[in-house]
Amino acid sequence: MRSTSAMILAAASLTLAFSASGCKKKQDVQTGGYDQGYGYGQPGQTGYGQPGQTGYGTGGQPTAQPTAQPAPTAQPTTGAAACQEIDATAAAPAQPVIAALAANQVPAGAKPLGGVMACSFQQGQQLSKPIQMQPGKCYTVVGAGVGVTELDLQVVAVTPIPGMAPVLAQDQETGPQAVVGKNPNCYKWALPMAGTVNVVMTATAGTGIAAAQVFEK
Repeated sequence: MRSTSAMILAAASLTLAFSASGCKKKQDVQTGGYDQGYGYGQPGQTGYGQPGQTGYGTGGQPTAQPTAQPAPTAQPTTGAAACQEIDATAAAPAQPVIAALAANQVPAGAKPLGGVMACSFQQGQQLSKPIQMQPGKCYTVVGAGVGVTELDLQVVAVTPIPGMAPVLAQDQETGPQAVVGKNPNCYKWALPMAGTVNVVMTATAGTGIAAAQVFEK
């Protein structure tokens, strides 16, 4: 009896040993189950709905982004530096030339409008001064420079758009003298109401004193 019991115990122990060994070996070689990182819902897989994957709804998928187009901007009519206006008495050397030009180029009966505008210019600088034009009136601007070898005069519209300033009239002369609206073709204000314009004087070449006077008829 004792020997038979011993044999039964030995056989049971051997069976348990083989079972444990077989389970461990099966776990070591298993590669196709869902717990090995190849199934669904695991990090690093190639399924759907995970960051970095190649399926649908991924966070890393590139998407087209709309690009805002810049709004057009108004461009300035000139980049010239401003000249600081000086007292008309400081422009005394230019005023006899203005008087001589006015005698020949201003329509008879025209009167000075406002005072003389004057500046001590560096080449390329501008002086701009507003005047008000009246319905039914016409205008002549006479300018002269001493030391300024090319003086330009313009009548420029005043608009609510910064940098946009249409030129309404300009001189056609070359040299240190300039006239806008010379006799008999003075510049006529066409609108039925008064309006403000800028008279712009530019020392295009040379350095020195220049002055201008507006006449109204």
